[in-house]
Amino acid sequence: MASRLFLGIVNQMKDVIDRAIGVVDESLNVVACSDLARMGENCEAALEEVLGTQDIFVRDGYTYRSFGNRPQGEYLAFVEGTDELAAKYAELLAISLDNVKQYYDEKYDRGNFIKNVIMDNILPGDIYLKARELHFNSDVSRVVLLVHIQTQSEISAFDVIQNLFPEKNKDFVVNISETDIAVVKEMHSHVESKDLEKLAQSIADTLGSEFYTRISVGIGTPVEGIKELARSFKEAQVALEVGKVFDTEKAIISYDNLGIARLIYQLPTTLCDMFLREVFKQGSIDSLDQETLFTIQRFFENNLNVSETSRKLFVHRNTLVYRLEKIKRLTGLDLREFDDAIVFKVALMVKKYLMADPMKY
Repeated sequence: MASRLFLGIVNQMKDVIDRAIGVVDESLNVVACSDLARMGENCEAALEEVLGTQDIFVRDGYTYRSFGNRPQGEYLAFVEGTDELAAKYAELLAISLDNVKQYYDEKYDRGNFIKNVIMDNILPGDIYLKARELHFNSDVSRVVLLVHIQTQSEISAFDVIQNLFPEKNKDFVVNISETDIAVVKEMHSHVESKDLEKLAQSIADTLGSEFYTRISVGIGTPVEGIKELARSFKEAQVALEVGKVFDTEKAIISYDNLGIARLIYQLPTTLCDMFLREVFKQGSIDSLDQETLFTIQRFFENNLNVSETSRKLFVHRNTLVYRLEKIKRLTGLDLREFDDAIVFKVALMVKKYLMADPMKY
């Protein structure tokens, strides 16, 4: 479609610019040209060395100027000649073509439409009208995965992820910011939450092992209907933010599995402070040393089972009982009692939330 747009502009400008003008795509094929004999011509031999150049450059009697959405440009506008006037023509042609392309993308591009939907940049009443205009299937089940790039590399993570989702009419990959990429994935009825986590893990493994790019992925819940995509996107954002606080070691965080962490994350800090003061009336949680906190963590991981925890910690059962009694004396909570264990677990999470400085999120 872009080629037809470019060809229309080139044909309108060829009489004004009394020189051969045209456009080369990222595969270095001529996709539009006032000299019809050059249509489809491959310029790889002439342009391979300068692919990705942002400035105006000259090759084989032609002046070239890149344009497009990517940092290195997606297309090259070219004008016959190597003089100063050719450079000005190339600049004007690139600007004109770039503006036309942006207008078309905003009006007709499905990826741009999806981005506006998930970020709430389109009126609810306009969503279905626009979807109908783009022949977009509005009623299928979809889910949003939000990829957060933690370490950058020379390879474009966006391009890599796009290649992982070749079905362009069903799955959409859109840039949200310099570090965030949203994947809108069409769902089938048999797909479960664990399948989405496997998909997210495969994205992380591909970027990590092949391109040395470390990422984390937040997964929203599947939704029916296009209007609900914004909710799935917000859930994926929450999953990432909560993961920063409570699951710092996990790269894949699903909104469905946040549990009580999601509730704590939404609490005001003043309420959290009040809760900690009420729970630890007898003694502060800060009085517990790292060894004791590690023991508590292992005790919870082993479902409050004293024998199993002592075996995993390589300590005598009586040693573990002594440590639990010490915790009871310091805090007034007996972790062998289910209710006290729940209160203590929540208190530890609230403490972690406050230490993470939630105001910055």
